[in-house]
Amino acid sequence: MTACGNRVVDTWAAGAGDPDRPHRGAEQEGHGVVARVQTGVRAVGAVLVAVLGASLVGCSSTGGKRAEDARKAAAAGGRAAVDTPRWTFGMVTHSGDGDTFWDIVQSGAKQAAVKDNIKFLYAHDDEAQQQAQLVDSYIDKKVDGIIVTLAKPDAMKGALARAEKAGIPVITVNSGSAESKKFGALTHVGQDETIAGEAVGEELNKRGKKKALCILHEQGNVGHEQRCEGAKKTFDGKMQNLYVTGTNMPDVQSSIEARLQTDKSVDAVVTLGAPFADTAVKAADSAGSKAEVDTFDLNEKVAAGLKSGDLGFAVDQQPYLQGYQAVDLLWLYKYNADVLGGGKPVLTGPQIVTKDQADELEEYAKRGTR
Repeated sequence: MTACGNRVVDTWAAGAGDPDRPHRGAEQEGHGVVARVQTGVRAVGAVLVAVLGASLVGCSSTGGKRAEDARKAAAAGGRAAVDTPRWTFGMVTHSGDGDTFWDIVQSGAKQAAVKDNIKFLYAHDDEAQQQAQLVDSYIDKKVDGIIVTLAKPDAMKGALARAEKAGIPVITVNSGSAESKKFGALTHVGQDETIAGEAVGEELNKRGKKKALCILHEQGNVGHEQRCEGAKKTFDGKMQNLYVTGTNMPDVQSSIEARLQTDKSVDAVVTLGAPFADTAVKAADSAGSKAEVDTFDLNEKVAAGLKSGDLGFAVDQQPYLQGYQAVDLLWLYKYNADVLGGGKPVLTGPQIVTKDQADELEEYAKRGTR
């Protein structure tokens, strides 16, 4: 499935073909659209089985007959662990192209989809109006459940209302925890961004920092604003916001570099996403600054940066869990009318990680689950 101006990718659980459509995807170019070609259900099944099997091998090595049995079942053909109907769930996020954070979210969602016999669809656009249209497209397809982010909640309110009117259950993830319930979602899976920001401020205090930059790479993203505000609340020093164009990494680097060159008193730089941490390190080096670079979110590069000492700490909100739990909770709702959270978000973070945890986290990051 493709849409003009958007990048849309359809995936489905291994071992269960979709009789209603050929197993291929077309990539159309235009307005930043990039298309992918998928090469048949057997290839897709093999890839997903390999990923699921590899992750379960790690679990079985730590004990448990259930984990070993699950690994063997996956190796035998990626069959679902349940016999419920083959429902279709669609996820729509505010991700831009190339953001590795969302690869990890999808990894969790896809593995839960295999287990729960779910056909999983994914689409994204960093423009809020386009994101809302993608939600509408899933409503038109009459999917059985929708997972959506609310980075810019006002633009998404109408789409969620239409889903509710159509009787399609919705779970929000990652951003928009404050709006999730009043917009009609079952629950929210993610971290409280203000609390996460407060954890950053407290960690900066422990490290004796006095002046920090908070790098906002997406203007209008309420979660980003909440992170920086939370950090300011608990940080004993002075924190300033620096807005950059997150879709242009050279601009990100030059903007951070220029600020560090003009203000040598800055001793900490906090980025709000893992892909920007390495760029901030390069900017500090070019500026001749000794400012410590810290970041929200984790990926393989961040784990390596923590290990080498290029980064001070990271705030992990466990994106793999956000994707996995969202699919699992929708399945539980469809199967048994279960709802978790009791009206409150199901929190996946924050967790402050440092060099001490780098070795272990690097292993998980390499396999795409942290």
